[in-house]
Amino acid sequence: MPQEPPSAAIGYNTAMHSVSERIAIVRLSALGDIINSAVVLQFIRKYRPAARIEWIAEEQFAPILQPNDDLAAVHTVPLKRIKREKNLPLLVATVKKLRSLGPYDLIIDMQGLLKSAVTARLLGKNTHGFDAASAREGIAARFYRRRYSIPYETNIIRRNCDLVGKALGFQIGDEALLDKKPALFLGKRPTFAKAVPHYIAIIVGASWPSKRYPPRRYATLCDLLPYPCFLIWGSEKELEDAKTIAAASENAVVAPSLSLAQLRDAVGYADLTIGGDTGPTHLAWALNRPSVTLYGPTTPRMMFETPRNIAVESDSNVDILHIDKNDMSIKTISPGKIASAAKALL
Repeated sequence: MPQEPPSAAIGYNTAMHSVSERIAIVRLSALGDIINSAVVLQFIRKYRPAARIEWIAEEQFAPILQPNDDLAAVHTVPLKRIKREKNLPLLVATVKKLRSLGPYDLIIDMQGLLKSAVTARLLGKNTHGFDAASAREGIAARFYRRRYSIPYETNIIRRNCDLVGKALGFQIGDEALLDKKPALFLGKRPTFAKAVPHYIAIIVGASWPSKRYPPRRYATLCDLLPYPCFLIWGSEKELEDAKTIAAASENAVVAPSLSLAQLRDAVGYADLTIGGDTGPTHLAWALNRPSVTLYGPTTPRMMFETPRNIAVESDSNVDILHIDKNDMSIKTISPGKIASAAKALL
């Protein structure tokens, strides 16, 4: 028999206003993209106060969205697991589940990939997304009823907000983003940090080696900082790097293994977060907490800079439309430069 995918709604808020329309947001992955997309929810709620807003996400990333007063439900899909296992019965069950979720009055695909566009179309006909020139995969535009031109090189936060605003008929300006409320829920202060009044979260890893700051340079940086540094990791390789940093710095401590919710709280209670261009670092912006984001092969297009969320870049001449994943220039950023930026925020 086909396996039932874990895509039932979770986190329904029974205190929702009376419903006038159902809106589906499709943003399947990755972690950083979901984090940078969640800000739109508060603006949809502002301009559509009676709407029921639902989100479709990859199963492993959905917990970062819960709980959320602006979301009626999160539906999960196991697309990565289907691909990894080549599981046809699970694929059939997932398609059936997606088709059963509607009807939706409006569906917005914020990802612009073929897989997200197909997912959106399975939910209903009134689909909205990027046009072929703007989407990450131009073929995705064929699945939308309404298409919008928002250049790919536009700041990622602005792209998200502009797409949702165009689809729903309102504008989200920079001033509104600077004055936003936290985009994600914050839980309890991490147990590992209860003994210290202040701490800095260091995000050790990233999806690409070229986005990772070298462990030895991180160790030097930690020794320059005024508060204890907790080293946040998410894989065995990152754990090895964290141990290398801690062995070389008297001011660095390896954090325990964290769930997505614990990761969110570790960043949310930190006085400052420092890391490369990766989801855990971007959590700080989403939670209205200070951060220093390090850029080598990418640019601050991937964040919305504020007085408390700043970028420190290498000298690399980055073409955002043709990113060089082998650009290792992040290692040339001096620990002193990062420490100066950090101390200014602290």
